[in-house]
Amino acid sequence: MVASYSGHYDCARELIMQGTDINLQRETGSTALFFASQQGHNEVVKLLFEFGGSTEFQTKDGGTALSAACQYGHSKVVDTLLKNGANVHDQLHDGATPLFLASQEGHVTVIRQLLSSGAKVNHPREVRPHSHTIIEDLNRGTDIFISCLSLFLLVFYLHLTFLPFSFSSPPSLPYPRLQDGTAPLWMAAQMGHSEVVKVLLLRGADRDADRKDGSTALFKAAFKGHNTVIEELLKFSPSLGLLKNGSTALHAAVMGGNHKSVNLLLGANADPTLPNKNNELPADLTKSNRILRALRPQILNGSS
Repeated sequence: MVASYSGHYDCARELIMQGTDINLQRETGSTALFFASQQGHNEVVKLLFEFGGSTEFQTKDGGTALSAACQYGHSKVVDTLLKNGANVHDQLHDGATPLFLASQEGHVTVIRQLLSSGAKVNHPREVRPHSHTIIEDLNRGTDIFISCLSLFLLVFYLHLTFLPFSFSSPPSLPYPRLQDGTAPLWMAAQMGHSEVVKVLLLRGADRDADRKDGSTALFKAAFKGHNTVIEELLKFSPSLGLLKNGSTALHAAVMGGNHKSVNLLLGANADPTLPNKNNELPADLTKSNRILRALRPQILNGSS
């Protein structure tokens, strides 16, 4: 594994020839193939496949060699893995697919490879509860409903396990996958990867797909002030009206404080007189004179 991680081809080959178990897993579930893929050592990856390396093994958090290569943008490794049967639909236990990870990190070439291999452009993240990831999910800010339900399922499972009678075999509790709605497009928009957003939209990404919290890619990009992302999204006529969260992209842009974001949305005919669920206009959410001039110039000019 150390040789594979470090990219020492000759050393890895010698160890294989001496009978090393090529698919041996560490406590974390990582294999030599996982490490070589994570580090981008394509020749070592090819070597491992030559001697029976498998793409099927997962780490304790559900990671695969493909997910690791996609996260780090190693396109040559991704190509090798896909040619050797890697599954583009595998998910981490937090629901992230290889496409989701590549979109999050901005790896356009990898994204094109995955889409050409059948990755689903609109597939939302689906969180599968696992005991060792629940607290980690909470720390990362995973939707509180999902984390609490995960905790409930864990407690229920433990309750079954310690009931005062025995089972002929351990009880099987099917963990449901719970959609939090975060699609690759939403994640790319949040991170400001405009080229990724462009590619995903051209490949059929739903411009108005929202998360459980009701926010869309445009809403998030507006709040973050990712103007090149906003420009790409506006080319596909996303919703500028009230979203399921009771707010608009214009409200988000105003709260984010980026005057260019505000102007982009106004230029696309976002309505500054549309209140949110709290009956607040976008102008009610800022003290910036620059933004207020854009939202209600007639007031600041004394013409009303």
